[in-house]
Amino acid sequence: MYLSLCLVGLSWIFLCQAVRAKSAASIADLGLNLSAVDERAESAPVWISQSPSLEAEAVIQITDVQLEPTESGLALLLQISTGQLLPVSPSVEGNDLVADISNAVLALPDGDEFQSVNPTDEVALVTVSNLSNNQVRVVITGVSEAPVAEVNASEAGLIFNVVQAAADEAVEDNTLRIVVTAEKTPEVLQDVPISLTVLTEDELEDADTTTLDGIAANTPNFSSFSATGSRSFTFYSIRGLSNQNFGSRDPVAFYVDDVPYDYGSFIDLDLPDLQQVEILRGPQNTLYGRSSQAGIVNIITRKPTNELSFNSAVSYGSEENVDLRAGISGPIIEDELFYRLSGNYERRDGFYDNSFLDEDYDEKSGGTGRAQLRWTPTETWDVSLNASFEDYQDGAYPFVALDDDDPFDIEQDFNGFSSLSTNSQSLKVAYLQPEFRVTSITTRRFSDWAADGEIDLTVADVLRAPSAFDSTVWTQELRLQAPEEAEQLQWIVGGYFESREFDNNGSGSVFGEDAAAVFGPTTMPGSSSVTTADSRDTTWATFGQVSYRPIDPLNLTVGLRYENTDSELSTLDQVFRIPGLPDTSLLSVNDVDQNSDAFLPRFAIDYRLSPEATVYGSISRGYRPGGVNVFADNEASFRFEAERSWNYEVGVKTTWLDDRLGVNLSLFHNPVDNYQVATFDPVTLFTDSVRNADVSITGLELDVRATPLEGLDFIAGLGLVDAEFTNFTDQTTGANFDGNSLPYAPEFTYNFAAQYRTSFGLFTRLELQGVGQTFFNEANTVEQDSYALVNARLGYEFDQYGVYLFANNLFDTRYIAQGFDFNGTRAGAFGAPATYGVQVRSSF
Repeated sequence: MYLSLCLVGLSWIFLCQAVRAKSAASIADLGLNLSAVDERAESAPVWISQSPSLEAEAVIQITDVQLEPTESGLALLLQISTGQLLPVSPSVEGNDLVADISNAVLALPDGDEFQSVNPTDEVALVTVSNLSNNQVRVVITGVSEAPVAEVNASEAGLIFNVVQAAADEAVEDNTLRIVVTAEKTPEVLQDVPISLTVLTEDELEDADTTTLDGIAANTPNFSSFSATGSRSFTFYSIRGLSNQNFGSRDPVAFYVDDVPYDYGSFIDLDLPDLQQVEILRGPQNTLYGRSSQAGIVNIITRKPTNELSFNSAVSYGSEENVDLRAGISGPIIEDELFYRLSGNYERRDGFYDNSFLDEDYDEKSGGTGRAQLRWTPTETWDVSLNASFEDYQDGAYPFVALDDDDPFDIEQDFNGFSSLSTNSQSLKVAYLQPEFRVTSITTRRFSDWAADGEIDLTVADVLRAPSAFDSTVWTQELRLQAPEEAEQLQWIVGGYFESREFDNNGSGSVFGEDAAAVFGPTTMPGSSSVTTADSRDTTWATFGQVSYRPIDPLNLTVGLRYENTDSELSTLDQVFRIPGLPDTSLLSVNDVDQNSDAFLPRFAIDYRLSPEATVYGSISRGYRPGGVNVFADNEASFRFEAERSWNYEVGVKTTWLDDRLGVNLSLFHNPVDNYQVATFDPVTLFTDSVRNADVSITGLELDVRATPLEGLDFIAGLGLVDAEFTNFTDQTTGANFDGNSLPYAPEFTYNFAAQYRTSFGLFTRLELQGVGQTFFNEANTVEQDSYALVNARLGYEFDQYGVYLFANNLFDTRYIAQGFDFNGTRAGAFGAPATYGVQVRSSF
């Protein structure tokens, strides 16, 4: 024991001496005389003899702050003109190294705060700012853990020689500052003046979150409505705005590593290698290439590293569920070219049992793969090449009667299937200069989907609905923006181009052997109604935003976007087919165009009341372009109009108890004109027309994080939404829906997680997730009352391994995930029942 302590002590001394030696050359380049630096005092008497008189002195002004990377880390100089600063002893708070300097004031020529973002790969942020009572605070934030620093005093000022702590030297504490890139510049979460929820790498891993369902369940006012079988019919909503219109742009935009993913029906994917997820609520039009009316889900995966690393997870659970994940990363050319490979494979039996066929109904199988290369030939160039694929072979969409006593036990004559294959490629090139940054992102994404399923819900062979689609999306984004270190003025200008080809390769209905008994004796078995169509959407946009800080606590932001979308329905053919006879044309059109454009301004203001509290307000324009309908069954439904809105928002972000508690609140009001209401064909369940309505949405979000004790964490969120039609009459039936709730807009969502990690390896986590009353159609005839789900994890963690038991939906709550009014019958899909399992994870 004593020998170990001695060895640790000697190692620490040698580390500090190495840091000092390696830093000297770089600091000398700054014009400093390191010979003037006092040796570190070894005892109180020596320190007193070296230090200035402790009697009251004039407050010392820090007139300059300089940073210089060193071989071992970073050197930070606080430069003074007169006097001498007293040595300080930094403390560790989460991933922050904090030092408070007494009898000093920061007096820089260009402001009262210094900030540097990502000065090294291991340091995310350096800030130097004034506190009350003539104190200056230095905060050095590590990317994953707090750095280590030796502080020396000299006539020139204070020098912090910083190195990144080794993994076994990291010090745990009760706070953690989260750095986000939501506004295209790394910032601390609490300093970003928008409604924003962040799930960090540790939080994602602790909750075992690898799907959009899991992300939504832990985010206020973000909801995912997914069936247990087919992955391609998932609806998403933020603040009540959802993506029911299958072929149009989503109000929610999804980005994975800067790649804008295809529209909602093609993005219900596994995400096994996550680093961070940022959910931005409200219109996001002036910083991102693809515009979004409701918000953005910005998904960031783990990046290639300069050191060899490996991680894996193996899970086995209910319904023979097997989930395998792995990732490996390392250098190809040290300090210059790096790679990362990751992927997963998952399979499970179905939750639904088709007793008529004695088969599972909604089984799943498939996997993903991702390859990344990062090349940094110089300090000014950063090039990333990414490629990924997804391939899923699943059971049918679980379309069942919602009023059955046991909906998971069904009797149908046909099980059906669904398949989804996607692949994407992206090239990101960044050029960095002291005065600006340039970023180019080129992407391609292809999706192919096919399905066939039962529609009549009986053992009779009456009706099926086969369908097949493919989509190809090309995008190009170019941004020019201020350097990350710019404090008083941040600006960005950009351009965006998107081309999307969406082909309906055949959707419709097929009549079975028993169809004549339902539809009449003239109905021929095998006859079908089939629609095919080709469409193309072309979007181009320019955007920009400027944030100016006239005085330190006040920040003013103005942004503007112009966007133009041209939609073309090249061909649409609907035919009726009888085996052995020529096709009968029901509808045929060519070259249907729809153009929409918009100017989208944003105005925002934020004011820092104190280092612990910021208030903000914003007004922004929302927009969802019009388009053409590839499922139209009449000329009146070929086109639909653009959707436009204004979003008014105020909020406050606060921290308490030395950053152990964070509380963020936002309030919003969002009136929407020409809201796109998708009406569904009761046979195919695809959008046969899109109507426009006026709606009003008002609500709030509350995010709370607390770390009262070491190892004990609480995360909570609450979202409230009042979303209703203010002017909507169905043009076909004449029914008036004014005052009805919007479909897929829960009245509230809440999430709560409590977890405890002991010093000896025990890990426990308990989650509570709730969803308020939700309607699934504009007539509000299909609904789900409020419900709550409980999830639990219990594990034991070693240095490089962890073993966990888990239970999801612990009390087997039954709830409707999706619903339709199927000719007067309530039909749809239920959420997953209770599942249990075991998981083993490793990391090297």
